[in-house]
Amino acid sequence: MDFANTYAELPAILFKTASPTDVESPKFVAVNHALAKDIGISVTWLKSPEALQALAGNEPLPNTPSIAMAYAGHQFGHWVPSLGDGRAILAGEIVGPDGIRRDLHLKGAGRTPYSRNGDGRATLGAMLREYIVSEAMHALDIPTTRSLAVVATGENIMREGLFPGAVLTRVAKSHVRVGTFQYLSSRKEVSALCDLADYEMARNFADAPKGDERYLWLLSQIIARQASLIAKWMCVGFIHGVMNTDNMSICGETIDYGPCAFMDTFNPQKVFSSIDQNGRYAWDKQPVIALWNLTRLAEAMLPLLHQDRDTAISLAEEKLKNFMPAFADHFESGIAHKFGILNPLESDADFIAKALQHMADMKADFTLFFSGLTQQIENQEAVTPDGWTKLWHARLAEDKADQATRIEMMRKVNPLYIPRNHRIEQAIQAANAGDFEPFNRLVNVLTKPFETQPENRDLASAPTAIE
Repeated sequence: MDFANTYAELPAILFKTASPTDVESPKFVAVNHALAKDIGISVTWLKSPEALQALAGNEPLPNTPSIAMAYAGHQFGHWVPSLGDGRAILAGEIVGPDGIRRDLHLKGAGRTPYSRNGDGRATLGAMLREYIVSEAMHALDIPTTRSLAVVATGENIMREGLFPGAVLTRVAKSHVRVGTFQYLSSRKEVSALCDLADYEMARNFADAPKGDERYLWLLSQIIARQASLIAKWMCVGFIHGVMNTDNMSICGETIDYGPCAFMDTFNPQKVFSSIDQNGRYAWDKQPVIALWNLTRLAEAMLPLLHQDRDTAISLAEEKLKNFMPAFADHFESGIAHKFGILNPLESDADFIAKALQHMADMKADFTLFFSGLTQQIENQEAVTPDGWTKLWHARLAEDKADQATRIEMMRKVNPLYIPRNHRIEQAIQAANAGDFEPFNRLVNVLTKPFETQPENRDLASAPTAIE
C-alpha cells in the first residue's frame, strides 16, 4: 500500500505539522473491513500490530507527514477567523482501486497547533456515534465521510465526568471546507486560494474546464452538489445540527457528526444542538443555511471569478440563484418517490406541503410513517379514509404507475432502520461498560436499512414505543 499526503504539498499557510499524541494501551473496538477493501487497504495490514499503532496515532503511516489543517468559519453565524483541526490530524491519503484519493483523518488524536485550550482528545461514545451515523448514511446512499476504525486508547478523558477515550479513523474524499476558502480569503492569500481550488478540482471535480472560467465552474458544481445533498438529508429526516461553514465539505460529503440526529416525531422546526436556541439549524432551515454558507464561499472565491469585483459578484449571484430551484427539484422528487409517486409533477409541491402538515399534525414518526405507506401499498391494506389519505390515493391513481414498480421504488427509498438516538445511546452506554454487542448489532442492522429483518424489529421502533 502506498500512503501519501499531497495536501502537505500545498502552500504552508494551509496547515501545520502535527504529530498525534501517543496513547497508553490501544485496542481496536471497531474495524470496517468492507470499507478497507473498497479504498485499497489490505485487510491483512488492518489486522496487524502496525495498523493498530498507526490508527491509534502512536506511529506514523509509512513515509507520510502528518498535519493539522487550517480553516476559519462562521459558527452559528458568527465569524471566527482561525479554527483548524483542534483534535484531528490528517495522517495521510490512499488511492483506492476506483482511482479516488481519500484522506485518513485521525479524530481524537491529541493536541495540535489549532487546539487552543482543548485537550485534542475524543470520547469513545462520540467516536462510536460518528461511526454508527456515518455508516448508516452511506447505506442510505447519502454522500458522507466514513469510518474505518475506532481505537480505544485505554485512557480516560475529562468532560462532564471521566469517560473512556478513543481515536476514530475518518475517511473522506477531502477535508477541505467552505471555511478553508474563507481562511485564505480573509488573509488575502489569492495565490494560495488558486492553488487550493485547483487542487480540489484535480482531486474531486474531474471534468473541470481549463482557463480562468474553471473557478466559476467549480462554484457552480459545489452549489449543485450541496443542493442534492441537503435534499437527501431531508428526505430521510436527517438534521445535521451544526451547519457552520467549517462543517460544509467542498466535495459534497456530509462531514462532522456532532449534535445530529434522524427525526423521530416529525417536527419541521426540530433542532439537535443544545445551543441552537433560535432554531438556526432546524430540519426545515437546512436549505436556507446551505445557501447562506454557499454565499460565504462565493464571497471567498470572488478574487478567482473576475478581476473586477462587481463583475465577480454578478457572476457569483447568477450561480447562487440556481441553488433553491435545484434543491426544490431534488427534494420534491425525492419525497414524491417516498409517497409512491413515480412521475412527479410541478403541482406536487402543494400535495407535499399538505402531506408534511398532516404528518406534523398527527405527530407521526418520520421513518415509520413512510415505511407504513410502503406496507399499505405492498399488502393492499384497507385504511380509514381520512382527508389526507383520500388525497394520497387520488394522487396515486393519477400517477397511473405499475403497482409492482411502485412497490419496488418505495422499498428503495423508505428505510425500515435508521440510527435512532435512543439506540445509539444504549450502544454507547454498553460500550463504556465494556460491552460492544449492542454497538455491533446496531451497525450490522444499519448496513441493510431497507431490508426486512424480523429478528431486529425492535431496532426499528420509535423511542416512545413499548418494547
